[in-house]
Amino acid sequence: QGLYEEALKQFEKVKDTDFQAMYQLGIMYYDGLGTKKDPERGVEYMNKILNSDSPEASHLKFAAAYNLGRAYYEGCGVKHSTEEAERLWLTAADHGNPNASVKAQSTLGMLYSMPILKDLEKAFFWHSEACDNGNLESQGALGIMYLYGQGIRRNTKAALEHLRKATQLGNIYAQGHLVEYYYTRKFYSKAAALAKRAIKNDINKQAKISDCHPTYVAKGAAIAAFYLARCLQLGRGTEKDQNAAEKYYAKACHLDPAVASHLQLAANLGTI
Repeated sequence: QGLYEEALKQFEKVKDTDFQAMYQLGIMYYDGLGTKKDPERGVEYMNKILNSDSPEASHLKFAAAYNLGRAYYEGCGVKHSTEEAERLWLTAADHGNPNASVKAQSTLGMLYSMPILKDLEKAFFWHSEACDNGNLESQGALGIMYLYGQGIRRNTKAALEHLRKATQLGNIYAQGHLVEYYYTRKFYSKAAALAKRAIKNDINKQAKISDCHPTYVAKGAAIAAFYLARCLQLGRGTEKDQNAAEKYYAKACHLDPAVASHLQLAANLGTI
């Protein structure tokens, strides 16, 4: 915290002549880093960068547009507007330009997967662009879309390539879906072993390391925990252990109650 406070002081001194300092201040005020949260001021600084004609601001415009989109989507510092968030993220994504905001490209993939603006072909396009530009979250999303034929024709080979690569790089949501794939194909030993690895890490820490959204990290870990519990309960791919099974069922419920409830219903119906 002390380092943030010192940085804040230094950035304040030069913000009027240094757009990089202004950008950092915008982030710090918006997120409350080293200072009290002041999202309105954060939005003000991002707008100044985005609307500046100075060549010195040009390299920050995509990032500023992404952060302004985030503000409009969250309704923090400005009135909530999904439409304005979409417009700003499209600006930040710049048609998939690898030098633009790759985070915006991935975020658009998520946005177009949600009910309010659901368009799975657009979601697939933006996740593809972001994945090609190195985004880990979109790598996992593509695997899931290929696996279930969402926005693209089902392709199990492509799905597994993306899911395995994303898993190796630390995408827990992808890992959870890979666990599910192995379990439903009766590769129980693989499912159990992979599930154990998926639930080891702290959710927020793993989200920070992988730059994946904590909600999806938790969902992936919940899927893994549930299938591990199932393996332990039924002795599939591992020795039966009822106590451990109950522990992991509880963990799945804690991580994401909706995911656990959905999977429990499937288990009750005998589909898994």
